[in-house]
Amino acid sequence: MRKIISGILIAMMMAGCSSTPTKEQAGAAVEDRTQQKPVAQRPIDVAPSPVTPAAAESGTVLDAALSDPNNILSKRLVYFDFDSNLVKEEFRPLVTAHAQYLGRKAAAKMIIQGHTDERGSREYNLALGQRRSDAVKQMMTVLGADGARIETVSYGEEKAAAQGATEAAYAQNRRAQIVYQGE
Repeated sequence: MRKIISGILIAMMMAGCSSTPTKEQAGAAVEDRTQQKPVAQRPIDVAPSPVTPAAAESGTVLDAALSDPNNILSKRLVYFDFDSNLVKEEFRPLVTAHAQYLGRKAAAKMIIQGHTDERGSREYNLALGQRRSDAVKQMMTVLGADGARIETVSYGEEKAAAQGATEAAYAQNRRAQIVYQGE
């Protein structure tokens, strides 16, 4: 049954990506794979680090893997192209690792926060930020994570990571941020 549901979700994701972009959005939601070589799927090592004594005393259900800079779980940001909610290939291992972690930690819950750069109206940016956080959640649920333990929210342009009207600042602000509850 789970395979059938996963297949349906994948088909829905594929259908949702088939819309025709407007002239202003041309290429924004399309990932260029012409230069990329196929990558073999391999399991991602997300072995948990030992729980720190302070975390054990406080009753925290999360382990040190989330803060270990050598572990992929310490990375929490998924960046997007302009006007896009497509999870880029380079961030799929990160999303996969967090989905696997959530599957192993029955008490863990997360919030995925969607963000945008300052271009666009406030309403449009809130909707785009929500589509970004929902895209990350959808990918995690397709990978087997319990969607009931994943909350999504959009901050639009309100919580900028970088100030300024440069492409570098815009790129830092186009993101979804994974936050575990209890951190």
